[in-house]
Amino acid sequence: MTLPPEAEWGRAVALIGSHDSIALACHVNPDGDALGSMLAVGQALRQAGKHVVASFGDHVLAVPRLLRFLPGQDLLVDSARFPAEPDLMITFDAATIERLGLLVPSAKGARDLVVLDHHASNTGFGTVPLVDASAAATAVLAEELIQRLGLHVDRAIATCLYTALVTDTGSFRYSSTTPAVHALAGRLLDAGLNPDAIARELWDRSPFGYLRVLGAALSRAELDRSAVKGAGLVWTTVTRQDRVLNALPYDEVEGVIDVLRKVDDAEVAVVFKEDDEGAWNVSTRSKGTVDVGRACTALGGGGHPGAAGFSSRETPEETVARLTELLA
Repeated sequence: MTLPPEAEWGRAVALIGSHDSIALACHVNPDGDALGSMLAVGQALRQAGKHVVASFGDHVLAVPRLLRFLPGQDLLVDSARFPAEPDLMITFDAATIERLGLLVPSAKGARDLVVLDHHASNTGFGTVPLVDASAAATAVLAEELIQRLGLHVDRAIATCLYTALVTDTGSFRYSSTTPAVHALAGRLLDAGLNPDAIARELWDRSPFGYLRVLGAALSRAELDRSAVKGAGLVWTTVTRQDRVLNALPYDEVEGVIDVLRKVDDAEVAVVFKEDDEGAWNVSTRSKGTVDVGRACTALGGGGHPGAAGFSSRETPEETVARLTELLA
């Protein structure tokens, strides 16, 4: 996938300039990149005098606890208050239109739909695609858009963009981290944000119940050394019962995959997370030699070569067998 052409950037800037009201949306169950990028652009557009609403298409509009420190959340409205046929809609970090959940009808009804995304699995939806699979995060495209609009990145906007950047680069540990990524981080730091406070919110806080759920998940971990052509695969489950017993919301278990992926004996790590409706949301990580994104796309999901996911209604045992076959 190539970089967004100048013509597409020009169209996006012209459209934004010609509309007073703009609707923003990111993917369901938003992560730091999705929500941070959206709130950053939303605040910048409001700074320019635009009327902005922002949302994500979950049945309940609940910002994950780890991201509740982000500025700009007063822009958020639930899906019932989101425009049904916006003149201009901008999406963030969604590789497919289906990832917009309850906001899919609004995206289909929009007169113009600008898409900011960095997933190689992006399907090319929207009327103005600003998609760059080489970008470390959608935040890179969000900052580019803000700059092209001639808008100021203040501390609040920088906080959102920096959060988006550090979450999708694994705090600058992933291979997507480039000199340009560090240059962007430097520009954001110049805006006066507090990196240690952001790090504490993202990685150094958790309820006590999380420790018990993590312990249960690790006790069930399975290692298949022969999988992935002998590179190894480790997997586990986080059940709904685990969370209920420890009064732990679903969005608190995202960090389990980061513990599991440390195993030296496995190139690929997989965590099955059971949601409140009984479906399994599957997170996968690779250490760099295996493309998990391609396998997850084949199973109805998507993502990046090193980090991807999908959903399943089959048992974890059945699903991991299918995934292992695709990674063979």
